[in-house]
Amino acid sequence: MIIGVPKEIKKEEYRVGITPAGAGELRRAGHTVLIEQGAGEGSGFPDTAYLDADANIVGRNALFEKAELIVKVKEPLPSEFGLLQKGQALFTYLHLAPNRDLINLLLERHITAIGYETVERNNTLPLLAPMSEIAGRMAPIVGAFYLQRIHGGSGILAPGVPGVRPVKAVILGAGVVGSNAARICIGLGMDTVAINKGIGNLQKIDELFQGRVRTLPSTSSCIREELGDADLIIGAALVPGGKTPVLVTRTMLGDMKKGSVIVDVSVDQGGCIETTHPTTHDAPIYQVDGIIHYTVANMPGAYPKTSTLALTNATLSYVSLLADGGVENMIRHESGIRSGLNTYRGEIVHRGLAASLGVEPSGLT
Repeated sequence: MIIGVPKEIKKEEYRVGITPAGAGELRRAGHTVLIEQGAGEGSGFPDTAYLDADANIVGRNALFEKAELIVKVKEPLPSEFGLLQKGQALFTYLHLAPNRDLINLLLERHITAIGYETVERNNTLPLLAPMSEIAGRMAPIVGAFYLQRIHGGSGILAPGVPGVRPVKAVILGAGVVGSNAARICIGLGMDTVAINKGIGNLQKIDELFQGRVRTLPSTSSCIREELGDADLIIGAALVPGGKTPVLVTRTMLGDMKKGSVIVDVSVDQGGCIETTHPTTHDAPIYQVDGIIHYTVANMPGAYPKTSTLALTNATLSYVSLLADGGVENMIRHESGIRSGLNTYRGEIVHRGLAASLGVEPSGLT
């Protein structure tokens, strides 16, 4: 199979879809790997490293024209829409629910689009997990940074000092993002609360951190009560393939202290804060009603070396499955690949995505 790995063009996005080592594995299996010139430089992988792995360095247009399978990190941007070929296969983080323009393009071009974030294995999301781990661990660090007064924050130090209370962090969601955020929050000395809809993940949080994280059920009244003295809110809610539910409304911001910080990790799927809209690493924050919002849609891109290595560790086996077995065959006979399928032959097939759009999913034909 001919596999194409383009350079990411999202603002301040330095990750790349496959490492040189991963490209080498695919080459040894007999596949052709096309790497766009300069694609790996932001992650510390020069073109020479890919050439040493027997990959081909090509231009952008040639890559999209020749590749049967496009392997990316982030969803295609409008400037890339015209490059996607009819019937091509795309394997990347899609986050389609809030992105109707991309959905329409994928349907129009009959793109077989498989989303990393919707691939399931044993009731887990193995390709979302590594980036969720990184984003979750970043969130308290970013939040503590923007609590500095020079950035408009309330001026409270994360761990406090003897006689002065620490930051109170409220984490909305107790999955992979939430549990990793909690790990760093307590490591920084924050008073940490995790709120989640289901009791199962709260039990895991309680056991993992031995009671150092308070756990509460996700109800509107419970969230509102915790917002009142929170310094940091971390949005960590997730509906696989679907739009994230709003847990904090614009009105509820009025319950928060001025200079508090929101880090909405769930921004990729629309965000769990009503006032969330995507930002970029070069302009990451904005304020609403005196509350700082950090809503960067590609948070792990800030640490591209770590992120690219972690991502390839997770995705390479799936890329190999698609290449070795063929895309058509794998989406029908490999449950993990099939679970990640979002669009196919001009139809929406993922249940979560279809539900978010208010339509019925199509079956495989």
